[in-house]
Amino acid sequence: MRLLHRASPWRGLFATDALPDPSDWPVLLDPLRQALLNLGLTPALAEAHAWQWQLVDALDRLDLPAWRISQLISDHNDWLYRRAIGLSLEEMRGQGWGEPPTGFCVLTLGSGARHESLLAPDQDNAMIIADYPDERHTEIDGYFQSLGERFTARLDEAGIPLCQGHVMGRWPMWRKRLSEWRAQLNIWTAERRIKRVQQANILFDFFPVHGETSLAEALADTVAGVMPASSLFLDEMASLLDELPLALDRLGRLGGDGEGAPHERAINLKRQGMLPLVNAVRLLAVRNAVRPPDTRSRLAALVMREVLEPEHARALTAAHERLQALMLDEQRLALTEGRTPDVWVNIARLGEDQRLLLRHDLLQIRVLLRRARRL
Repeated sequence: MRLLHRASPWRGLFATDALPDPSDWPVLLDPLRQALLNLGLTPALAEAHAWQWQLVDALDRLDLPAWRISQLISDHNDWLYRRAIGLSLEEMRGQGWGEPPTGFCVLTLGSGARHESLLAPDQDNAMIIADYPDERHTEIDGYFQSLGERFTARLDEAGIPLCQGHVMGRWPMWRKRLSEWRAQLNIWTAERRIKRVQQANILFDFFPVHGETSLAEALADTVAGVMPASSLFLDEMASLLDELPLALDRLGRLGGDGEGAPHERAINLKRQGMLPLVNAVRLLAVRNAVRPPDTRSRLAALVMREVLEPEHARALTAAHERLQALMLDEQRLALTEGRTPDVWVNIARLGEDQRLLLRHDLLQIRVLLRRARRL
């Protein structure tokens, strides 16, 4: 597998607050150029979010692989976050709140932080606030509470729903001073308690989407320093891998567990494929102080640390890509049929070669899960 990273020019598409002007782009990029022209340079948040399916269609017509399309969906969601936060700060200035009273950083969490989002995600975010004296808590935290409520409400109105589990910077649990985040991590990782592992697992995949990135880097330093020595906590992380069974029966044949399935041949490929892979890779990553949050980079880093063999990491990277492709294809089909995109894949619609590859990929993930439990 390729271990040296080269930045892709595609990742610059939504890297700035201004949308790209495609008017002088070459004909080769016409599908994307036309999609951006349809969007315009100053769309409302809701318009920009609703346009995302056009972005995916244009990128697919340009023959980009699903994993790259997923990165660009995530980059576009980052742009929506930055826009929502910027509008909220502007509104607060106009209402007399003034400038932010101290440094801060808004983090995306989960698949958005890993830049592995597909269509129709909800919000998962947090906020790091630079340390300040306790006597200023009401003043400073009140400012950032208002900011958190405003930008999450804007994203919700634009079509990115509020997290039903309340994992958002509008809530004190996910809005803390840097020193408080460090103390929280020490508390979470001190023993093997399921709830604390579940909460920490949410935090371990984070990406700075707005504000002072040095705060996110400091939090990453804390994670890298604390986790490798937290043996009881890591042991509980490993035991939780059993909570998400793969879409395989005892004989290694494809089959979902039927929980919430819309029909008999449906598999929740996120819950019974993607999440077991992501969770196992995350466990090995934090155990070995691997810093990047995305699965592809984590796999490459685990090879460099001689935790995984290159062949197995290559197979897992390919499995991750194919799972993304299957789910994205189903989501696009749902949109064309007027349905809300979800994470269910109808295996009856897959060709024999696709079913064989899916079974092969799930078996590779099964090997990874066993290894992660042992380590």
